Order: sequence, then C-alpha cells, then structure tokens
Amino acid sequence: MKKIVFNSPVVLTFAIISALTLLLNYLTGGWTNRFLFSVYRGSFADPLFYVRLFCHVLGHASISHYANNMVLFLLVGPLLEEKYGSKQLLSIIAAVALITGLVHVFFFGNTALLGASGVVFAFILLSSVTGSGKGIPLTMIIVALIYISQQVYEGVTGVDNISQLTHIIGGTIGAVYGMMIRGKGR
Repeated sequence: MKKIVFNSPVVLTFAIISALTLLLNYLTGGWTNRFLFSVYRGSFADPLFYVRLFCHVLGHASISHYANNMVLFLLVGPLLEEKYGSKQLLSIIAAVALITGLVHVFFFGNTALLGASGVVFAFILLSSVTGSGKGIPLTMIIVALIYISQQVYEGVTGVDNISQLTHIIGGTIGAVYGMMIRGKGR
C-alpha cells in the first residue's frame, strides 16, 4: 500500500485554509467573511484593510462557491507548482489577490469581493502558456479568447454576484506571468 503524499504544499495549504475559512464563516454567522475574508472600500488607516486585500481570495460565500473554485484549483495547481515551484505559485496568488483587491476597492468598493476565482483563472491561463518551445502558444490564444469572450458576455448580459472583471484580471495575470517566466522552469 502506498502512502499519501502532500504533493503540492502551496495548493493544498491554500485549499485547506479556504475550507477552514468557510467553516469559520459558518460558525461566526458570516462575521469572518465580512471583516477578514472580503475586500471592500475602507480606510487605509485600518490594518484589517490590508489583511482583507490579500485574504479575500481565501473566503467563499458557500460550499458550492468553494467547491467550484477548488475543483479547478486542485486540478491545475499541482501541475503548475511542480513546473514553477512553490515560491512562484505563491507570488502569483499574492499578485492576483492584491491587484484584484485594489481594482475592486477603487472601482466597485461599495460591494464586497471574495473567492479564489481570480486565482483559478490565473492558473488556467498560466497552464495554457506552460510548455516548451518559443513564441505564443496557440492553446493560450484559444483559451484566452474563449474565456475572455465568455466573461465579457456574462458581464454585459448577466445580473449575478460574480465578478467577471476579477476573472479577466486573474486570467491576464496568469497569462502575462506565464509568458514572462516561460521556459525558465523554476
């Protein structure tokens, strides 16, 4: 019998912390999401503002929200962590959290943003860039066109609580990051 291996420390730790965050949110009646794991316009003098700027990607509104993000995150993430290393992946997660958080605060700060979907879409576009060779991979172009078209369409026609802009920003960060480190490996 083979032993279970903690094969992807950043991805697994992120998924576990997100699950604990969701549980904590249920146990506190939504308090933790409101004050720690959602980003919204607030005072720059408030230390929790900076915590929320990075930790909003850990919060999820429901088990369904968590599951939808984590299935893709856990599917794509370990391959990327193996290819690029834990530090690179952690820096991508932090960059997505910071940039999507700031964009949300400056343009849509009257609502709260939470969830890992920006990170998930960064991983999806990063994975489409991953590979050997030179030039811009056709798979990345096709994935980006399908993905961005869908997000723009849903953003224009849909009325939901989903931030398509966060998905687009996350995907763009993943693609740009991938093109910058492409071929360098770890």
